[in-house]
Amino acid sequence: MTLLRFSRHRPKNDAPAVDAARLLDVNGPEAIEVHARALAIGEHLATTLVVSGYPAEVAPGWLAPLLNFPGHLDIALHIEPVPNPVAAAGLKKQRARLESGRRTGFDKGHLDDPEVEAAAADAADLAYRIARGEGKLFHVALYLTVHAPDEESLAEQAAAVRATAESLLMTVAPTTYRALPGWLATLPLGIDTLKTRRTFDTAALAACFPFTSPDLPITADENGTACGVLYGLNTVSAAPVMWDRFAQDNYNSITLARSGAGKSYLTKLELLRLLFTGVTASVIDPEDEYVRLADTVGGNVVALGADGVRLNPFDLPAATDGGEDVLTRRVLFLHTFLAVLLGSNLTAAEKAVLDQAILTTYARAGITTDPRTWRRTPPTLGDLAAVVADDGGETAADLTDRLVPFTTGSHARLFNGASTVSTTGHLVVFALRQLPDEVKAPAMLLALDTIWRQVTDRAHHGRHLVVVDEAWLLMRDGAGARFLFRLAKAARKHWTGLAMVTQDADDVLASPLGRAIVSNAATQILLRQAPQAIDVISENFHLCHGEREFLLSATRGEALLLTGDRRHKVALISVAAPGEHEVITTDPGELITRHPEDEEPDTDDPYADALVGDDVGGGA
Repeated sequence: MTLLRFSRHRPKNDAPAVDAARLLDVNGPEAIEVHARALAIGEHLATTLVVSGYPAEVAPGWLAPLLNFPGHLDIALHIEPVPNPVAAAGLKKQRARLESGRRTGFDKGHLDDPEVEAAAADAADLAYRIARGEGKLFHVALYLTVHAPDEESLAEQAAAVRATAESLLMTVAPTTYRALPGWLATLPLGIDTLKTRRTFDTAALAACFPFTSPDLPITADENGTACGVLYGLNTVSAAPVMWDRFAQDNYNSITLARSGAGKSYLTKLELLRLLFTGVTASVIDPEDEYVRLADTVGGNVVALGADGVRLNPFDLPAATDGGEDVLTRRVLFLHTFLAVLLGSNLTAAEKAVLDQAILTTYARAGITTDPRTWRRTPPTLGDLAAVVADDGGETAADLTDRLVPFTTGSHARLFNGASTVSTTGHLVVFALRQLPDEVKAPAMLLALDTIWRQVTDRAHHGRHLVVVDEAWLLMRDGAGARFLFRLAKAARKHWTGLAMVTQDADDVLASPLGRAIVSNAATQILLRQAPQAIDVISENFHLCHGEREFLLSATRGEALLLTGDRRHKVALISVAAPGEHEVITTDPGELITRHPEDEEPDTDDPYADALVGDDVGGGA
């Protein structure tokens, strides 16, 4: 054993001699104990393995298993180009040596040696490619340094690295009695102190680059500038995770997590950062978790359920571009809306009565298939109820009774009347917390329809994001699920992305429509899952055992980001700046500490309950 001590003070002698002590003078450890095969560096141990043999054929990214090794492993690849004249001369000698061996074997009556024949053919092919300038030769050295806190762990980690390397058909050997030069060869000094090299051609060396890693590829625009927003930090490499949903095949996303895992926190974080890139957004917010964010950035909050706030389901698009299609589409939407409002699938007889009644209601308001009439004041739900009542049939009488709560009863102020609020702006939040649970689904559907009419407006330009939080409220209803499915399929044509956020995996994945929506989401985000739901999640998202265990043990804010084509996936933790965290957090304990004077919320304030949400902060 050799004990080397390095002074942290610059020596008085300014001689240019370079040795290990000088190299480690600034940032090196206080002492290093050099053993036969290992080093004691400060408080931990390290050993170096040298790769002395390589597989005959490799594929691009073949070093990925080593680069993704879960332990503390330093990998150094030293590359030195060989001048073409030297390479050509060396190949000529090698070909002469191989040819001489072949002829000697023929003269002695030996059979062909397959290895010699293959080596001779490869050498000839390489010589011709170098002569034509199609490739070059390089001297390459690959070293692996394993770190561990104690001898037992070091032996286990070194054995695991050796097993991984041998599974790639590589031959590795320890640096016996050369532990210190081996460690120095893997430091970021660019010095090959071992000189254990092999010759690679351009194609073989190129297969090592770019290194595949647990990081996502960086997307860039047509000018080569990196784009996307910061989602968080990679839990493996600690590198920033940048993702651009608008650079994918479609712009939709699905976020699934148990309550309190941080799904709304991560969604708000992405939304806030997208706003700074010029993206406009609309949010369906059942728990008023986005109200403070909208107030901070100057957005528009539509608090459905508050006094005097109402959207008329009979409104026609403000700008239309032709034909009777607009009125027909409006009638079809009203069929969907009324089915959700009445809480059941309509029978054929009920649909026939409603279809005729809707057309009659528009006609009484002076609105027909003539586009010139579409700017007239639209009718209301009460007008429809009156038309249905005039029908006089048994089916119409039943429909009239079921419409009473929404026309003259307890929910009349929510849907019966002209629209009273503006729904335009760079960020529009439809806050639904004050609505009773019984009418949240039709209110969400009505808000989504309002958003869709604006997105498909001819005056709409630029990227737009539609966030549907607690999407299970719509997915549990067949008509609502079908509307979300149509939105997911058609949103891309209008440069719009649908971001679905929900905590109930069964409502999304148990139905064919839900699975179709997931398959149309190029961005898929999974946070912590309950043990009862993990089997369904694993089956539908094709998770491996490690990913399954990660979701079961993930802490708040940790997420698994998957791409729709399954080519890329990354584990991350959401990280927000202090200013961002202050805007998006809904942790009631933190908010009370920050604003102790607001312990008693003002009951007259329609947004008083907006400070309490389902998902608390995912990370600060």
